[in-house]
Amino acid sequence: MRQPRLKAPPHVDGAFYHCLSRVVDKQFLFGPNEKDRFLALLHECARFSRVRVLSFAILDNHFHILVQVPQRPDPSQLPGPDEIVADLHRLSGHQDPEGVRQRFEMFREHKDDAGYAAYLASFHARMYDVSAFMKLLKQRVTQSFNRRHGRTGTLWEDRFKSVLVEGAGMALATMAAYIDLNPVRAGIVKDPKDYRWSGYGEAMANRKRAKLGLQFVVTALQHGREE
Repeated sequence: MRQPRLKAPPHVDGAFYHCLSRVVDKQFLFGPNEKDRFLALLHECARFSRVRVLSFAILDNHFHILVQVPQRPDPSQLPGPDEIVADLHRLSGHQDPEGVRQRFEMFREHKDDAGYAAYLASFHARMYDVSAFMKLLKQRVTQSFNRRHGRTGTLWEDRFKSVLVEGAGMALATMAAYIDLNPVRAGIVKDPKDYRWSGYGEAMANRKRAKLGLQFVVTALQHGREE
């Protein structure tokens, strides 16, 4: 029997998770092009899911991600239909965002408030949640990889693993360092800055999103030492 996934209580403002998943049968399927595509999809899915990627390491047969999941805002502050449709247009692999728009319009035309609310809630449930984010990411990566390689079937071993990082500070910095040092431990590079498919490597290459993630971790560590 699967154990329930450990998540932060809903009232916690900004929970941190280290997420890991492996390719089925531990096959080494991710070459440079696949890693580039994975990275693009990672940021697309994070934006849609409203999570912040702090660091990551994409290896040949598995990946690590460190994310912050903000507290779910008040329902009045969650995105409406127009914003959701715009997000879907930016999300690779979604087949029919305009069909989503038309369904919202249908609920309005029929004055089906209950149906409208339930449909809207089905999209909100995919936001501010680590499980929904990882499900979306793994689905999108599978679809992209299978399409590019004429492949079918699952790409991943079982469900993803996750660790709830207790608080921002030393624990968060230690986890980020563990993730960024994965390519070094694997013998791929001697210096983590030389691995381009990692948060630290991208930050050292002056990539804005990666620099912001690293800055967040360093700032959290400094604040933790001051307390």
